Amino acid sequence: MKTSRFATMTRRALMGAIASAAVFSALATPTLAADKVTVGALRFTSHSPTFIAYEKGYFKDEGLDVELKFFQAAQPIAVAIASGDIDFGVTALSGGFYSLADKGALKVIGGLMAEQKGAPGNVILASNAAYEAGLKTPADLKGKSWAMTQQGSSFHYMAGIIAENNGFAVDDLKLKPLQKVGSMIGALKSGQVDAMAIVPHIAAALVKGGAAKEIGKIQDMSDYQVTTIFTSTKNTTDNKDVVKRFLKAYSKGIADYQAVMRNQDKDPAATEAMVDLIHKYVYTSRPLEKAAPSIKQVRFILTKGLP
Repeated sequence: MKTSRFATMTRRALMGAIASAAVFSALATPTLAADKVTVGALRFTSHSPTFIAYEKGYFKDEGLDVELKFFQAAQPIAVAIASGDIDFGVTALSGGFYSLADKGALKVIGGLMAEQKGAPGNVILASNAAYEAGLKTPADLKGKSWAMTQQGSSFHYMAGIIAENNGFAVDDLKLKPLQKVGSMIGALKSGQVDAMAIVPHIAAALVKGGAAKEIGKIQDMSDYQVTTIFTSTKNTTDNKDVVKRFLKAYSKGIADYQAVMRNQDKDPAATEAMVDLIHKYVYTSRPLEKAAPSIKQVRFILTKGLP
């Protein structure tokens, strides 16, 4: 049976039309866009799960397009979430947070770094000059100057813990709000302030370098949740699924950090790879070989995000 040229042309035209329709259909079918979220953080090793979840694609796996926005202190993160400038915060609680939470604007949705005895935690440091003048223990801090970022910051709160545990009022300390952690460090090293508390990897570097003296630890006076994950109350009611997916991704970052960095000898290659990842965000002004010891020294006990 012969096939006419007309039939052949018709078949070709039909197949071409089907192919064109398929291409058009593929192009016309909308791709579901990832939910855009912005996360506020500080460039501290204690924020490593944020960087891990971001770099390993855990947020993308949950359909989240995450932008990291970095701050110099904790309190502005709470303000930025309340104003809608960012969506999630991963940092210490502050007076600003409590004030906004009291007004119903913010909610804690998970925990990160906690002060627990036997684990690395915030270290109380004295300047070399103050140490030589007799500042040897936290009890000696009465009447001394204390560096912090802002009124109501976690550093302010730690000053209160020290005062309460050593029989004097926080007002007996000369509180010095210096806005940035870098400014606090500079003031301590130069002797412009007598003391401060800081996360262990920074404290260890200052002590090892001879820039300050360790005189105590916050965990010896109090157990408390230092760093939390929080968001706007509006997010917890209007965007529950986004919050749930964010915490699922973040919990994977926490799990990866714990698995590798809590026992670094178990898999040295994995440790080096993770240090390299973290270094993209922490101690970026130092070459990797100089930053690595400080990054490795931190072995936080981290808590999971809430379900």
